[in-house]
Amino acid sequence: MERVGKITFYEDTNFQGRYYECTSDCPELNTHFRRCNSVRVDSGAWVLYERPNYRGYQYILTMGEYPDYQYWMGINDSIRSCRIVRNGSGAFRICVYERPDFSGQMLESTEDLKNLLERWNLREINSAQVQDGAWVFYELPEYRGRQYLLERGQYRRFTEWAAMNPSVGSFRRVINF
Repeated sequence: MERVGKITFYEDTNFQGRYYECTSDCPELNTHFRRCNSVRVDSGAWVLYERPNYRGYQYILTMGEYPDYQYWMGINDSIRSCRIVRNGSGAFRICVYERPDFSGQMLESTEDLKNLLERWNLREINSAQVQDGAWVFYELPEYRGRQYLLERGQYRRFTEWAAMNPSVGSFRRVINF
């Protein structure tokens, strides 16, 4: 069953100014607003991209209010495309690997991990298999730094989740409401 979501983008902080309501994937938001300084997620989980066609920095937002782009760890007010996160059954399971092509040490998880080094003595993840759910990798511990969405599937190399390097400091489940 396809998830239905609703997100509203506002040009100004604190939900002011021109706004655009969105209920489906949109590869080009530029025609609807010039800048994005606040967001309200009414339902679903969304991935926002700083560039058109689902490119550039990613920001994963779940239900709630974000009165300023800094609340979603944005680096600027540029949001140019978005899509709803598809996480499947509601179950969560991921396997991460030390090396590309699912080789080397492996760690399996069904829970959020706010500091990878506390469970695994490596700072890099070079491949991953998402068996259930959708997950967010963060470059730094405590869910900070660049974000990368991984939905169900296989990622043989870190470049397949759009990362520039294999550094992962934390990861967590994307839970839709």
